[in-house]
Amino acid sequence: MRLSERETRLRELMDDPACDPVRLRRTLERFALVNRAVSCWGAVYRARLRPLLRRLDRPARLLDIGCGGGDVVRRLVRLARSDGFGVEALGIDPDPRALEVARAAKTMPGVSYEQARSRALVERGERFDLVISNHLLHHLDDGSLEQLIADSEALATGLCLHSDIARSDGAYALFSVAVPPIAPGSFLLVDGLRSIRRSYAPAELRARLPPDWRVERPGRFRLLAVNRRR
Repeated sequence: MRLSERETRLRELMDDPACDPVRLRRTLERFALVNRAVSCWGAVYRARLRPLLRRLDRPARLLDIGCGGGDVVRRLVRLARSDGFGVEALGIDPDPRALEVARAAKTMPGVSYEQARSRALVERGERFDLVISNHLLHHLDDGSLEQLIADSEALATGLCLHSDIARSDGAYALFSVAVPPIAPGSFLLVDGLRSIRRSYAPAELRARLPPDWRVERPGRFRLLAVNRRR
């Protein structure tokens, strides 16, 4: 398996509008386990989100773009509230199948979901203290990535954080071994490996971002695109 270059022509099975709905639902539901294990949002919360929340003198607004089943946004809200911060959150996704899973999860006051793209929120003048995404960047072509960055900058008043996989042989090998026990009946294994092959190496992502964005490594197999708005 060559991982020296992004394989952008690969398509993930769950991105097919005609994919098996049962397998898709299982995939979205099990993302919570995968994200908890590999996404490093706990470390990102402590290093990046919590300091911003401390500086605010009011409840924060959080936007998760491409929220999928909503597990990341719910986790961040739980972490913030456990520290005593007021947070309201919106998860958006253009796929109604993902939002069906998000809305079926345990209800959290102040957390809502909407079928929308980020551009629609820009056009209606929404603003958020924190704008995040998880495992979204590798899905996007160059034009869509530029649009996401522009929309994030327009929507965020505090901080933009876009988290994704760092493509590497190690990530591919570890995922191949660790995920099969929870993958049956879902797209987790095939799509996860395709995601890694589509993902960026650090220098590649830096080259795609404006100069005022940083690429950080919150974990061995993670990239974090960061833009501080203030």
